[in-house]
Amino acid sequence: MARIRRRVRAHGKVQGVFFRDSTREEAERREVKGWVKNRDDGSVEAVFEGEPDMVEHMVWFVRNGPGSSDVARLDVDDEEPEDLRGFKMT
Repeated sequence: MARIRRRVRAHGKVQGVFFRDSTREEAERREVKGWVKNRDDGSVEAVFEGEPDMVEHMVWFVRNGPGSSDVARLDVDDEEPEDLRGFKMT
C-alpha cells in the first residue's frame, strides 16, 4: 500500500493545552507513524506518515485544533516517506 508523509507546523494557542498528547493518541488510533514536538517559538511541529487517508485525517485533526487549542495557522509540507516506526511525543 502507498504511504505518504506530511510535515505540519501549527501556530496559535497550541502549547499547554494537551495538543501533543491528543495528537499522539489520534495518530496511534489511525496507525499513523511519526512524531510531534513543541517548538521554541510556541508552535507545535509534527510529522505524519502512513496510508494517505489516515495522514490526511491527521492534518485535518491538527488544523481543527485538538482539545482546547486554537490553531491560527497551519503550515503543511509534503515529504518523502522514511518508513518510520511508531509515534513519538517529544
